[in-house]
Amino acid sequence: MQRSLMRYQLWLFYVAFLAIAYVFGSREGLLNTQSEYANAKYLLFFIFVLFLSFSLYATSRENFFKSIGKINGLLWGKQVGLDLYISVFLSLALIYMVEGSVIVLLLWVVPVLVFANLAILPFILFNFGEIVGHFPL
Repeated sequence: MQRSLMRYQLWLFYVAFLAIAYVFGSREGLLNTQSEYANAKYLLFFIFVLFLSFSLYATSRENFFKSIGKINGLLWGKQVGLDLYISVFLSLALIYMVEGSVIVLLLWVVPVLVFANLAILPFILFNFGEIVGHFPL
């Protein structure tokens, strides 16, 4: 029991993050949108669920921190990590573009740096209509 709790401790923080993000940072729900591109949002939600499911599966099979340590020891592991964090900083720029507030951006920094796409995808889902509205389609 203690080992399972330790393994999933980061996920407890993730659930708390999602709840706070939904209450304080959501312009719309996970599935509903005022955008005419609702099907794109459904697809994005499906991708999020698959990615979250695979992340939980990976947690059940391997220790996240030990795996990251092994991966970062490889040159390609460093390359993939750098690639991921380039997209993370671009995603933080998107958050700033949508929110227009440095304070709100700073509140998103830690979850985005820790969870990367598992934090960015909910932001996009919670603010889909607003984000789509920034792009002339």
